[in-house]
Amino acid sequence: MILDVWNKEKVSFITIILGTFIQRFVFSFVLFVMLCAAQRTYQKRLLFAKYFSHLTSSRCARKSHLPHFRLNKVQNIKIWLSLRSYLRRRGPQRSVDVIVSSAFCCSVCLLCFTTIQLMNSPETFMSSMLYWDCLVLLLALGIFLLHFITVGAKINKNYSNVSVILTEQMNLYFQMDKTPLKKEQLQLVNSVLTNATKLIKEIETPYSLYGLAMNPLLYNITRVIILSAFSGVMSEMLGFKLKVWKIKA
Repeated sequence: MILDVWNKEKVSFITIILGTFIQRFVFSFVLFVMLCAAQRTYQKRLLFAKYFSHLTSSRCARKSHLPHFRLNKVQNIKIWLSLRSYLRRRGPQRSVDVIVSSAFCCSVCLLCFTTIQLMNSPETFMSSMLYWDCLVLLLALGIFLLHFITVGAKINKNYSNVSVILTEQMNLYFQMDKTPLKKEQLQLVNSVLTNATKLIKEIETPYSLYGLAMNPLLYNITRVIILSAFSGVMSEMLGFKLKVWKIKA
């Protein structure tokens, strides 16, 4: 009788362990499959941005086997802006942004949870399996987010390269001195380039974390949470209260 009860308890314990392991495996598998899909999309965006920046450079265009055209005509500027808009919208946008934003919010929540638990009960923190799971998940999400931030910064840098337009405007001024007969046409192209520069600066995302698009509310909440957690940890280490979250951006 005692042996049967012990066997039933052992089977129940093994079943719970297997169920927990399968649940963690499925959750981790689905999460990292989505993150890998977002990572591949970001790599494609970076490739498109890299080739787009090579179009206006004769050396880079020749190296990448791409057509080269200068922004010295209105038609060329129109094609350049249309191609830029098309490449930025190409591929999945909303789904990838939701995945990256969700991973970022999950990382912030895990960071706050582990920080609070570490401050309240540092003795039991290292011996709990739950906290170790949170730390491993936080480390994995941090690696992916660091990659997203790096790639996103490179994408924005390639698409927001205003120096190309400024160089073309300088070339137009030089052509005005050489060919006064085409001054009106060159002035028209120059005004179009000026408006294109203003348009590029206007349509860029105002709130971004090195390429990660964020809405203003999420940006401010995330900033306050991260700085509050950081100030709490620093206050425990230094021995006095440090209110970092009151620093204005």
